[in-house]
Amino acid sequence: MKISVLIADDNSFIREGMRIILNTFEEFEVLATVGDGREAVDYCKEHEVDVALLDVRMPNMNGVEATRLLVEETKTKPLILTTFDDDEYILDAIRYGAKGYLLKNNDPERICDAIKSVYHGHNVLQNVILDKLKSSLGESRIPPAPPINAALFTERELDVMSRIAKGLSNKEISKELFISEGTVANYITSILNKTALEHRTQIAIYYLTGRTR
Repeated sequence: MKISVLIADDNSFIREGMRIILNTFEEFEVLATVGDGREAVDYCKEHEVDVALLDVRMPNMNGVEATRLLVEETKTKPLILTTFDDDEYILDAIRYGAKGYLLKNNDPERICDAIKSVYHGHNVLQNVILDKLKSSLGESRIPPAPPINAALFTERELDVMSRIAKGLSNKEISKELFISEGTVANYITSILNKTALEHRTQIAIYYLTGRTR
């Protein structure tokens, strides 16, 4: 069964090039290419689309607003394709439920792997994007006393959250806290359950800003 994909980008060269590339992989079926977020949302409401590749800056409706509507009104999983010029949109896109945030200059195999990962329920965020996110918030925004409801969490959960916000992997967290990776994963699951968040990037944003949306 092929993964059905929609491509939304106001640059016809990019969207048609992406369509040609994806169609060379037998795992994908590009159902449509559109030029703005509104067209993307309308199409996904009328058709069963597994993953929508969304540019950020588009006329009529940008990729961030399209992400919000796709998550609220369809079963399509949004994957943002971006450039470094779109830094200010990262936070909102993730808060609205984007399943991935990927740079356009990746090679085709990397983008295809990201689509498959998102389709299978995983979240994709390049380290370089996470670094940009941390930079835009400022390292000083990682406070000793976070602006969150600390009483909701155990001391160890707060330790894990602070290290997620610093960009550490589960393996790195386990080494710092002298606990197993499985225990780290259990703490993350507990944090997600308490906050109704979906993945570790949202945990980082919550810890840094005190907001889940």
